[in-house]
Amino acid sequence: MATFMLVLHDRLDAVGDLSHDEMMAMIKEYTAWTEKMLAEGRFLGGEKLKDEPGRQIVAGADGIETHAGPFTETHEMIGGYMTISAADYDEAVEIAKTCPHAKYGRIELREIDQIQ
Repeated sequence: MATFMLVLHDRLDAVGDLSHDEMMAMIKEYTAWTEKMLAEGRFLGGEKLKDEPGRQIVAGADGIETHAGPFTETHEMIGGYMTISAADYDEAVEIAKTCPHAKYGRIELREIDQIQ
């Protein structure tokens, strides 16, 4: 089995105006999906990231620099990640399509390189 990362891009306009009840219903969707993936032995982990832009560490003219950001378009930012196991990209795509995040944002799917 291969390991894949689902990078969860949040569309801020999709969840910004949700009521408390709507937000709780959305959380229940994610919880149910995660529990199903755990039961199938597919969910390997994941975390929600804080709703802030973070920092960029880059090589600059004067050495390694730290900048506020990355500043993405105000309508989208990376909100978290999940890791799953799947036989190949085709199976990983089918699993990712069932993730509730597909309704609320965008999922970037990447295979993790198992460097030995």
